[in-house]
Order: sequence, then structure tokens, then C-alpha cells
Amino acid sequence: MFKKIGPGVLVAAAFVGPGTITMCTLAGARFGYALLWALLISIIATIVLQGMAGRIGLVTQSGLLDVVRKELKTPWVRNIVIAIVLGAILVGNAAYEAGNIGGATLGLEQLFPQPQLRPFLPVFIGGVIFLLLWFSSYKILEKIFVGLVGVMGVSFVVCAIITQPSMLEIIKGLFVPKLPENGLLTVVALVGTTVVPYNLFLHASLVKEKWNSKSDLKAVNWDTTISIGLGGLVSMAILVTASAAPISEINNALDMAIALEPLFGKMAFLFMAIGLLAAGITSAITAPLAAAYVASSCFGWEGGMQNKKFKMVWGIVLLCGVVFLSFDIKPIEVIQFAQVANGVLLPVMALLLLWVVNKKSVMGENRNSMMQNAFGVAIVVFAIFLGAKSVLKVIGLF
Repeated sequence: MFKKIGPGVLVAAAFVGPGTITMCTLAGARFGYALLWALLISIIATIVLQGMAGRIGLVTQSGLLDVVRKELKTPWVRNIVIAIVLGAILVGNAAYEAGNIGGATLGLEQLFPQPQLRPFLPVFIGGVIFLLLWFSSYKILEKIFVGLVGVMGVSFVVCAIITQPSMLEIIKGLFVPKLPENGLLTVVALVGTTVVPYNLFLHASLVKEKWNSKSDLKAVNWDTTISIGLGGLVSMAILVTASAAPISEINNALDMAIALEPLFGKMAFLFMAIGLLAAGITSAITAPLAAAYVASSCFGWEGGMQNKKFKMVWGIVLLCGVVFLSFDIKPIEVIQFAQVANGVLLPVMALLLLWVVNKKSVMGENRNSMMQNAFGVAIVVFAIFLGAKSVLKVIGLF
């Protein structure tokens, strides 16, 4: 089984980051188990979209943007799409990288609570990530991620079990959808933090690193479904844990751990801190990596992860995260631009993904089935709603 696990683990690690932990904590603290159904829908949508991206990567042996660029024959349309993708991924990931490193720093601070060390922790974590990316091949990174995601998964699931949740309430939350008052924005945020546009590019590129034959399609599907399903289980475990924690105010992903300690002891707190550290590190690795793969596809760089320009891109993204965090810079305008760009990018990429995966000239007999297209269309409609909400929220109309 574990030989078939690969790129999907990196995708799962990418969406279960400090932002997701904070959002799931907020959802559980405010609405109990009521929004578990939103997470379930998000996970299914992610499996469907990532499955398409992985299939395109395997069949074409190209990055997703490479395929889109070749298939868009009208120059001005192609240029607009490339500009949106580059803007959203490069600038967005650089802005969000500070949050990823910050999450890992919060977790590490709890494990080594010496005040004199705190100013140096972001640089230390940034240095560790730099070394992992600089010296690691895809195969090494894959093994590291399997370990980190395993640690993260065990940590959060153990926390959920410690709180002794009601199984009946969990089942109701999963399969009896209801929208609590003032819950719409939280639902949209839960979906937005799970269905991540840059993961589509990351997945297609990583699949061709691991597999090179159409006969491996079952392995790709297995990897996608199992890995993202386990990532979703982690998100649900965080929400379930937060439902039992008496949290009055939520500012970051660690607030739940602080609230759990008086009720369930030091062990719950430690598991949360370890899980947060693992989540921060994995997301802080995948964000620069995805940005580099997108740039590589845009400009046609050869050599994969060992290309100097590829390394320069992820290095700049990583450096931005460390600098923003170390000097307490609040890049609000940059983050707002990233939110708008990602809000536009998700429906654009969902539409392009659906278009490419149905082209016989590209996919041959591996095109979408009617059922896959039905799921795909439903996800595109929701992606348009989600993207519109993101843009309107930033410009102050939502």
C-alpha cells in the first residue's frame, strides 16, 4: 500500500496547514459539529479536482500549466490565464508563507518554551526548510512528508479521541447538513482552505515525477483518494476537538491547545503543539515548491527540482515568509491581492481543468466519465460562488 502513496500526501499536507487548523478550530468552537458536512463536501471536491489534475499529469507527462498553455490557441487568452496564475501563485504563496512558518514557530515555542529562543525560531525553521528543499530529491521529500503527515494525523486524531466526542452528533454533523446563523462565511472559508488552487499545479507536476506510465492510473487514483481522505480526517479531528474546548477567543491555531490543557492535561497540549509544528513545516515546504513548479511550467525550464531558476523561485518565496514573520511585517495589501487572485484563479482553473480533461486529443481514452463531469460541473459552480465571495469580501461588498 505504501508504495502507492506519494504526491497525494504532499497535497494533503499542503491544505492541512496553520490556516486550516485555525479555521477548523473556529468552526468547531462556534458551531460545534454542525459544519462537519461542509468539510466532507470540501474533501470530496478536492479528491475530484486533484484526481483530474493527477490524471492529466500522468497521461501528458507535463505540468498542468504546460498543458493549458499548449491547448489555449488564442494568444491574448493564453497570456491572461498565465498572468492570473503567476500572480496568484507566486505573490500569494509568498504572502501566505509567513503564516505557514508562523504556525510551525508556534508549535516549536510550546515544545521549547525558552523566551530567549523565540526571535530566532522563524529563521531556524526557514533554514531547515531551505536545507530540505535544496538537498532533497522528490523521493526524499515524499518520505519526509509521509512521516510528517503521519505525526500530524496521529497528533490531531489522538486529541479528538481524548475529548470523548459524541459519535451520534458527529454522524449528524456529517450527513445532516444545516447552516447555523452567521455560519455561511465559515462554510465558505472551510471550503476555501481545503480546495486550494496551487495544489492542482503541484499535484500534476509531482505525479509525473513519480509515475510515467498510463498503467499507473490506478495507483494515482488510490494515492489521491487515500491521502486526501486522511488529510480530511485530520481537519475533521481538529473541528471535533475544538467543539469540546472552551475557547472564548481565537487568534491563531494554538488557542485550542491552550484551552485544552486545563481540561485534558499536558498530553493534549503537547499533541496539539506537535501537530501544529508538523502542519506548519509541511505547508511551508509545499507553498514554495508549488510556486517554483508554476514558474517552471510558465517559462519551460528543464531539469526539474535541480534547476537553478527553480531553486531561486522557491528560495524567494521562502525568504519572503521568513522576513515578513521575523520583522513582524503585515503585508495586508499583498495578501488582499493574493485573495483576489486566488478567488479568480479557483473557478478559472476548475473550468480549464474540466475542459482539458475532456479533450480527446490530450487525454484519449482517459477522459472524464459522465459521473466525473457531473461532479466537476457542480464543483465549478461552487468555485465560481467561492471566488466571487473572496473578491467581494476584499473590496468590502460582502
